[in-house]
Amino acid sequence: MEKQRRLRHGLILKLIAGESLASQDELRRRLRHLGHRVNQATLSRDLHELRLVKTAEGYKPVTPAEAVPSRPALSRVLREFLLEMRPAQNLLVLKTPPGGAQPLAVSLEAEKWKEILGCVAGDDTILLILGSGKSRGAVAHRLQELVR
Repeated sequence: MEKQRRLRHGLILKLIAGESLASQDELRRRLRHLGHRVNQATLSRDLHELRLVKTAEGYKPVTPAEAVPSRPALSRVLREFLLEMRPAQNLLVLKTPPGGAQPLAVSLEAEKWKEILGCVAGDDTILLILGSGKSRGAVAHRLQELVR
């Protein structure tokens, strides 16, 4: 199992070095084409283990400076990817362009805000689970301030 994971990690690094891949699904399809079937959860885990994040140019390694959570980095990512924010009780639904949910979710989780209990990201939607409606309001306000 470990050997397969190391081989898959090597293939992922080779693929992202050789071409700009627009989404996890595209990367998953390229891996399948090379004979490596992988589900979305495993691929997400691989990307996390390899410290790769999605940028406008494709997947790139996180540099040590970028690994440190910072408001300017989150602010920049919010301005680049956040299209819409919808409240629902103790939840916030964040809409992004296709492929934008993952980089925004990574930046949000790196902040380690105590109000955010969990974060689920798809391709163009993020679901933030908050402790209460009051927490939701505070996080929504903080996100709006960071976008300005």
